[in-house]
Amino acid sequence: MKVAFLGLGIMGSGMAANLVKADHEVTTWARSGKSIAGAEARSTPADAVRDAEVVWICVSDTSAVEEVLFGNNGVGDGIQANAIVADSSTISPFKSKEFAQRLRARGVQFVDVPVTGSKIGAESGQLIFIAGGPADTLGRLQPLFDVMGKKVVHVGEQGQGLAAKLAMNLNIGLIYEGLAEGMVLARKLGVDPEKLQELIMASMLRSGVAEYKIPAMLSRDFSPNFPLRLMLKDIKLMLEAAEQARVDLPGTKTVAKIYEECANSGHADDDYAATVTVLEKRAGLAG
Repeated sequence: MKVAFLGLGIMGSGMAANLVKADHEVTTWARSGKSIAGAEARSTPADAVRDAEVVWICVSDTSAVEEVLFGNNGVGDGIQANAIVADSSTISPFKSKEFAQRLRARGVQFVDVPVTGSKIGAESGQLIFIAGGPADTLGRLQPLFDVMGKKVVHVGEQGQGLAAKLAMNLNIGLIYEGLAEGMVLARKLGVDPEKLQELIMASMLRSGVAEYKIPAMLSRDFSPNFPLRLMLKDIKLMLEAAEQARVDLPGTKTVAKIYEECANSGHADDDYAATVTVLEKRAGLAG
């Protein structure tokens, strides 16, 4: 298939590379100027999408998606009718629905397909796609899903993929916060953190988050698999969506303050696992 991939950050670069490896005809655009071996890099989104059957977007936030789609030399200036735009960015579900309406007026289909699986999943083609949109449109994308991921969960109409993704990330944030608080409390009370890790892994507390993040916490390796600034962006989206839906998220409001404090202390570009440093500082523990 002819695919234009827009956005080559931590997630997008691995996703686009897997499309190239599967012999799809890939053009790319990245604000940073980054390119992917085997793909044709173009200077604007409009140029990248001109002949594409599918446009795949993976950029940082809602405003970035809007600019890529409708800004000067954006997707709207070059896309052909009957093309599909698939957005893997994590953005506002309400704005995503608005973007879909604007593109449908041009004869272009738009689906939200955010992902979970982090950098490793993007590079290995083991992502899980959380899809919102018409089943027939998503079916046309199956050859691309097969290359970039291990599973597609169609949760409902357009926008609901993003709603489910925000709920997923809310759980991830709260699970990690609980682990971090427990580790800090145990350490303050004199428990060896590695012994607590052993206990967690042998008990019902064991989880993917624990397996992935406790080693980073203990080794102080906060290399960004999921940068804190992006998780903080998602937390703000959760709170905005909850306010519009009249849902109270007291735990998430508390976690948001910890993320803000951690970002302001210089960890915005580190992995969100770095939030443990805020709790350690408050507890009077060395990092």
